[in-house]
Amino acid sequence: MTTRVKICGITRIEDAVCAAQQGADAIGLVFYAPSPRAVGIQQAADIVAQLPPFVTTVGLFVDADAAFVQNVIIRVSLDLLQFHGDEPPEYCEQFNKPYMKAIRMRDDLSLESSVLRYENAKALLLDSYQPGIPGGTGTTFDWGRIPDKMQKPIVLAGGLDAGNVAGAIQQTSPYAVDVSGGVEANKGIKDAAKMAAFINEVKRVR
Repeated sequence: MTTRVKICGITRIEDAVCAAQQGADAIGLVFYAPSPRAVGIQQAADIVAQLPPFVTTVGLFVDADAAFVQNVIIRVSLDLLQFHGDEPPEYCEQFNKPYMKAIRMRDDLSLESSVLRYENAKALLLDSYQPGIPGGTGTTFDWGRIPDKMQKPIVLAGGLDAGNVAGAIQQTSPYAVDVSGGVEANKGIKDAAKMAAFINEVKRVR
C-alpha cells in the first residue's frame, strides 16, 4: 500500500506549492487561533488557490463554533475536515463533508472504541497526548499500541521527521503520515529541504 503524506500547518503560499512539488498528497490548514500555525480565512483561500490539482486540502479545527466552520467551508475550498478537539460524532457529521477525527493517544484510550464511535469518519489521525495541548506536541507515542488490523484508515502523527518516519511506517503500516514541526525552519514556516527529505524517506519504504 502506498503511504500518503500530509504536510500540516501550512501558512504560506510558497510552502504549499513547494510541498506539492516535492510530492505531498495533502496540505493542512490550521483554523485554531491559539496555534502558532493558525491561518486566517482569506490567507487560507489564497494558499489553496495556488495549489496544483490532485493535492488534498485539509482544514483543521479544534472545538470550533459550528458557524465558524461553515464560514470557512464557504470561503475556502476544502476537501476534508480534521477535528482535533473533543468533538462528538454528531458535531463532525453536521457539515456534510468528509472528515477525519484526531485521537490523542492517552494511556486509557481504547482505539477500538474510537473506531466504533467515529464510524463515519474517513480516517482516524493518531497523535501524541499532552494535557491541554490539542496537537503539534512534537513528541511521538508508543506505536506498538496500534493494532495490526484496524477497521479504519490510520493517519500517523506526532513527532515525525525524516529520521524516524521510515521506521514508523515499517512498524505501523499507516494509510498516511502527517508532519508539521518535523519539516519546519520556524513554527509555521516550512523548510524545503526538510520536506524533501521527509517525503523521500516515505517513498523509500512505501
